[in-house]
Amino acid sequence: MTTVLPDPSALLRDAGLRITDSRIAVLSALAASPHASADAVFAEVAPALPKASRQSVYNALGDFVDAGLVRRIEPAGQPMLFELRVDDNHHHLICTGCGAVQDVDCAVGAAPCLHPSEDHGFQISSAEVTYWGLCGTCAAPAAA
Repeated sequence: MTTVLPDPSALLRDAGLRITDSRIAVLSALAASPHASADAVFAEVAPALPKASRQSVYNALGDFVDAGLVRRIEPAGQPMLFELRVDDNHHHLICTGCGAVQDVDCAVGAAPCLHPSEDHGFQISSAEVTYWGLCGTCAAPAAA
């Protein structure tokens, strides 16, 4: 699934970040591959930007997370994944077979959409839920 990426230069400028070919390439790679690892993003940008380094991709992703342009998700037992969908409090479905990741809208209403039985004085702004299971492709052989 490809995400429609508004003008990357405008996104960077509005976030107060320097506009570079490397940063534009990283944003474009995330638009083409939502839920990509930093290594996957690097593999995508390296052919077009031979001077790009793995570290520059990690730095750009970190800057984007800090600026609110990108969301970092950290599924247990997997590398960090990055996505451009940041304007809502959505959750994720992760296949325990192949590792595929899909977005799923908030479980109930608007953010935080889930409320703990006890908030211990916290002012809760979001809830992060990860659903684990087999995707349709991985489940098909198991059902047969």
